[in-house]
Amino acid sequence: MTQAATPISHSTAKPDFRDGILHFGALPVDFERLGQTPAIGEVQSAIGAIDAAAVQQTQWTADALRYLTLQLCASKQSGHPGGFASSADAYAALVMLGHTNIVTEVGHHAPGFYSAMFLDGSLESMGIHTMTDLQARFRERDGLLGHLSGAIPGLLAPAGPLGQGQHFAMAGAYLNRDRLFPCTIGDGGLGEPYILSAMKHFHTAYPEVTNFLPVLVWNGYSQEHHSMVSRMDNDAMVAYWRAHDFERVILIDAKDFDDAGQDGAYVDSTLFGPEARLAFSRAVLEGVQAAAESALGGTLTAVILKQLKGAGVHASGAKSHNLYPGDTAEKPNIAAALERGALAPEIWALTRTNMSRAGGGPAARTVVTEFERQLPEIGQLPLHEFTRGESAVPASALATLAAELGRRDPQFVVTNADGNEASAMKAINDALKIRHPTEDALYNQSPSGQVYEPLSEDACAGLAAGIALFGGRSLWLSYESFAINGWPIVQTVGQAMAELRRRTPAMVSMFTAGALEQGRNGWTHQRPEIENYIGGQVRNGNVYLLYPTDANMIQAAYAWAVDQSNKCISIVASKSALPVHTTLDQAREAIERGAICLYESAPGARGTVVFAVTGDMVFQPVFAARDRLEAAGYRVRIVAVVNPRRLYRERDVAWSHSAQPDGRFMSDAEFEALFAGEALIGVSGGGTVALEPVLLRSRAAGRDLIGWQRGETTASPTEIMAYNGISPESLEQRALELLDSEDARLDRAA
Repeated sequence: MTQAATPISHSTAKPDFRDGILHFGALPVDFERLGQTPAIGEVQSAIGAIDAAAVQQTQWTADALRYLTLQLCASKQSGHPGGFASSADAYAALVMLGHTNIVTEVGHHAPGFYSAMFLDGSLESMGIHTMTDLQARFRERDGLLGHLSGAIPGLLAPAGPLGQGQHFAMAGAYLNRDRLFPCTIGDGGLGEPYILSAMKHFHTAYPEVTNFLPVLVWNGYSQEHHSMVSRMDNDAMVAYWRAHDFERVILIDAKDFDDAGQDGAYVDSTLFGPEARLAFSRAVLEGVQAAAESALGGTLTAVILKQLKGAGVHASGAKSHNLYPGDTAEKPNIAAALERGALAPEIWALTRTNMSRAGGGPAARTVVTEFERQLPEIGQLPLHEFTRGESAVPASALATLAAELGRRDPQFVVTNADGNEASAMKAINDALKIRHPTEDALYNQSPSGQVYEPLSEDACAGLAAGIALFGGRSLWLSYESFAINGWPIVQTVGQAMAELRRRTPAMVSMFTAGALEQGRNGWTHQRPEIENYIGGQVRNGNVYLLYPTDANMIQAAYAWAVDQSNKCISIVASKSALPVHTTLDQAREAIERGAICLYESAPGARGTVVFAVTGDMVFQPVFAARDRLEAAGYRVRIVAVVNPRRLYRERDVAWSHSAQPDGRFMSDAEFEALFAGEALIGVSGGGTVALEPVLLRSRAAGRDLIGWQRGETTASPTEIMAYNGISPESLEQRALELLDSEDARLDRAA
């Protein structure tokens, strides 16, 4: 029997966290025996033996998390209670065992994770002290996002796009070998995109790193229908995980404890009788304990909790997934579920005590991502200055720096799905070695290598992004054409970095083998449109897209990137030998200012043409067009747009909202000195979004934009550029058209 909540008396000025809870239950008859003393002692961080009190208090913790999750979602008539409800028993067991560095692949579990952070006191640093506060801040700006954010105190990583959580768990385990990193995974998203294959490759590369623990929440349903693995039997599911290198798979099936006669393979443990419920709770607690010890002991282990989606809340199956307008706490089915799950005030107090002690204190004060990681001192990287006019390979110049960084930081990881040799970066493999269990000097393979090369952009980007978010140094290298397959997690981490309350190394990537170099491979390898995708994110405030012009400038770009914090930085460069246009000092200045003038002819009698250019190889037709225009009597200025983020106006970018704000932008006077002219033509060998700030600010009467259109099989970069309208002749022709239009306008005005 439950009772409506009544105001709780406050013996101190501190708010009572239970204020706002709608229903309280009666005190259980066995509270005196099992609940008088918290299972986690005052100086402990986890339960001791798994005795009757520990089992009962773990069950109460799961019930408390279910209740909070449902009432929280009902407070905004939105949110996702059902998936977390079926995982609450496993989550509670992990916490009671002291393992609080928990990540998730399931963004829809957000209200459950927020409830856990509320219950252990972590959210007090956000000013959330009571259930009333929690509800007010749920799904509100500067509050608790609808999907997980790693910026919330106590939460290690964001979650929203499926198939990302395992990367954070593996990165955390890689950097912190003495901690367990559980990761909850929903069966609805089990194949989205490459969860198991990513873990299999990681285990092959790092067999000694087993201190991450996938917890599959196998509840039979996805968002709006049965999950695609719902028809597998237990043996098949275990075999599925074993096939992906998991030596130990612990499956706890609620069906084995059902005494309520529920139909189907998936059942709700909250409907069991008291003895069966406790037996199930004990099995979960013992199973999770065994799994944790196994994972920390060097065995790749997984836990599978099989229980009906929506266990203990207002509906079951996919119908429990989401609340909609009208789904308030007063709606009959929701009110009934809250009343069924109501706990006595004393149990709430007991549960908070256990949660706040687990792991050594509230997660906001104990999990690894709440601290700035101490990194090895690397000093200044040794930059080699190429002579202006000579030819050098930009990608190779970066490789030398990355190799040296790896020598100075043993935990630095380089990831690449397509091979460093193929991208003219063999120096990285020579120095750092490809991580592989088969030692082979011919292929630079070593079991202790620092180069991670799964043939999956998602796995490459995921580990690199996870390491950066968790406080380590990494570098993701990719072909520009294929990087889109890994970019979603980088985008997620970039946004998370903008919100973090601590400093962490920038997420750095470099995309080479650009479209212009892939003529003979044809359009399948000519996809530079990702530049537009990244360029569209530059307005976020902490995203940077760099276009070094040569081998000196790519060194300056990488050295700058390594020194940055909480930024998402992508460098686009070629793997071909190209002319060096700048000195190292000029290159450093260009990265900081945003652009640099590479060439300016003497004043001409017939007006000035400005070429604003992103890239490196694409300067070849631009310089050839210069010769033609100068011969016709025009003045030409060629400006390299190197760091377009700096060229926006201050008001264009949400920089002030970033945790480590960078408010440097090029002044109007500087901009005019670089880009003023009668005609301005933006030129890119790839996407043109990066030239947006130039077009926004230019006052030239004639302006145009010329860039990549589509791929084709060609014999040379010159041919593919011409196919896309980027040739000396076409650039000259467009400049003349713009200048003629301006001359005609002036004639009409006169």
